[in-house]
Amino acid sequence: MIIDFNNIPEEKVEKFKGGEGYVLNRTYLDSNNRVCKAVLPPNCGSGYHAHENNSEILIMLKGSARFVCDGKEERAQAGQIHYCPKGSSHSMFNDTKEDIEYLAIVPEHHE
Repeated sequence: MIIDFNNIPEEKVEKFKGGEGYVLNRTYLDSNNRVCKAVLPPNCGSGYHAHENNSEILIMLKGSARFVCDGKEERAQAGQIHYCPKGSSHSMFNDTKEDIEYLAIVPEHHE
């Protein structure tokens, strides 16, 4: 199966998970996974939120972001992956002057 983000409409999501500013998302969703290609502008970010029934794999395509995962601050840049396992909490913020582009894969854990 091919997921072509060029054929998925872009959605502007304000204050994602209680965060600041907005994110531009193109999202594929089925009963097992959410796959998003997103752009996070400067001074925007997602709020701190828990992954109780899923995990998140965030692949940095362009730029550098500040993450807080389970209270620990870290930075990921293009070519790196931020991973938030099931049962953990995290947030992401673009504290740079350039857009961040990333791919987020959120698998549901059916137990």
